[in-house]
Amino acid sequence: MGQTQTESSKAIQTEQPKLLTGAHAIMQSLVEQGVSVIFGYPGGAIMPTYDALYDYQDKLKHILVRHEQGAGHAAQGYARMLNKAGVCMVTSGPGATNLITPIADAMLDSTPLVCIVGQVKGNLLGTDAFQECDVIGMTMPITKWNYQVVDANEIPEVISKAFYIAESGRPGPVLIDITRTAQTDLMTVPFSYEKCSSIISYRPRVEPKKEHVEAAAKLINEAKRPYILAGHGVLISNAEDDLKAFVEKSGAPVATTLLGMSAMDADHPLFVGWPGMHGNYGANVLTNSCDVLIAIGMRFDDRITGDLNTYAKQAKVIHIEIDPSEIDKNVKADAPIVGDAKATLQALLPLINQADHSDWRNEFKKFEDEEYDKINKKELFHEGDQIKMGEAVNLLSEKTKGEAVVVTDVGQHQMITNRYYRFKKNNSIVTSGGAGTMGFALPAAFGAKVGVPQREVVAVIGDGGFQMTLQELGTIAQSGLPVKIIILNNNFLGMVRQWQQLFFDNRYSFVELQNPDFITIAKGFGIDGHTVKNRGELSASLDTLLNSDKPYLLEIVCEKEENVFPMVPAGSCVTNVRLE
Repeated sequence: MGQTQTESSKAIQTEQPKLLTGAHAIMQSLVEQGVSVIFGYPGGAIMPTYDALYDYQDKLKHILVRHEQGAGHAAQGYARMLNKAGVCMVTSGPGATNLITPIADAMLDSTPLVCIVGQVKGNLLGTDAFQECDVIGMTMPITKWNYQVVDANEIPEVISKAFYIAESGRPGPVLIDITRTAQTDLMTVPFSYEKCSSIISYRPRVEPKKEHVEAAAKLINEAKRPYILAGHGVLISNAEDDLKAFVEKSGAPVATTLLGMSAMDADHPLFVGWPGMHGNYGANVLTNSCDVLIAIGMRFDDRITGDLNTYAKQAKVIHIEIDPSEIDKNVKADAPIVGDAKATLQALLPLINQADHSDWRNEFKKFEDEEYDKINKKELFHEGDQIKMGEAVNLLSEKTKGEAVVVTDVGQHQMITNRYYRFKKNNSIVTSGGAGTMGFALPAAFGAKVGVPQREVVAVIGDGGFQMTLQELGTIAQSGLPVKIIILNNNFLGMVRQWQQLFFDNRYSFVELQNPDFITIAKGFGIDGHTVKNRGELSASLDTLLNSDKPYLLEIVCEKEENVFPMVPAGSCVTNVRLE
């Protein structure tokens, strides 16, 4: 017997694909994109999506942070380790505004983020409803792209675009603002997700133009005193091996920027340190002596250049950068190359001659020796019981063999860490460069550990910065991940105090801190730790930290009014370096 009309109708209905709510479409889109971790904090406007997340716990790991800023920085740490977009999810109003600092930080430091933000119901937009704010307007200047979703059907395409924009070209943050209505409504079309691979209006250049590469190669082959500045773009494009091959064939000394640290083995004979306000003596001074300056995957910001009117005026400048807006923005390029660092280095390598610039490299050596005698020796081999920041970091470097992921906050300890940690393994530094965000390190270190749980992750933080995001100890404790935390405690906002001492006649204006008992606070969160004040106990204390299979906090009480040198005063010529 054949089917009745009613039975036939039921069969047709069952064959129709189930329509998803917007909230479930968000979750399914993330799964299809290959996302495995979300850092987030729930609230009213994003609650439907969190309800959908309940059904996806087997596919998506959600990590509950203690503050939305922590979600953003953790996603940054995660992204920096894996070179793919970190995902954070927050609610509207204050949830969204608390995310603004990490977004701005990620924009300046080229870190890919996809930020999913809840918004009030569609009919309430523009009414000043509870926890409504114009997050699109607020974040437009600090995102690569932002978009407000009001229709559930848009969600798969918008999320796909978001990841493509965040991860391609010069990476950066993207924000998707999704109304509560779009989360709760059923899609009117079957769910379908296709990873975005191109956008007509957005076409970042990866492969450099042949004629530009040839022009750069000609300058390099003619150079007598070539000098390479390698930046964060080398790490982003996984071009560390290509950089090494390029350095060794060109024979050019190479320095790395703050965010480019670990792109070169610190013990490589052609590595000369890092330039910038607290960078190495020779790396700064000899910028104004080279004849060809080769900048790779970096922007010429003020901390690198000092006084632009006197910066590298004698040199032909080759600027390799994927973001065309950075070319000629601060420093005029004689041979600009728009393209990915890895692709460009691979195109350059066959065109340059094998060269030896030993005499030129030896000029850096003279400055290195003077710097060692006047600064390093005093910091590493001083007399007395008080601990100096430099010796603590130097000892950490030795004990980890330069292979740990080091996450720093912002301030004196950040500069000291870059001075004395000898990076031996690629992609091992996570720090806030462009924005200089205090409070960055603790959540970022956690995010980094989530990304690379097999690697040792050590956060080095000042006592001031630690107190800005210390609540994320709760996140770390709940996860159980063995993040190692070092507080270099000098009871001051050290970098501000240094400036007040050197440039404001010792007028210490609101920089001395009355600190809490950090170890008691850590133990309150369930994290063990201890304090070390005496130099003789420093080595054993670091061993205790590193040998722990759980999160651990080591407070190192340092000399109170220690300054960081070398120093190029803000706005000065890079040859104007203070050694004391």
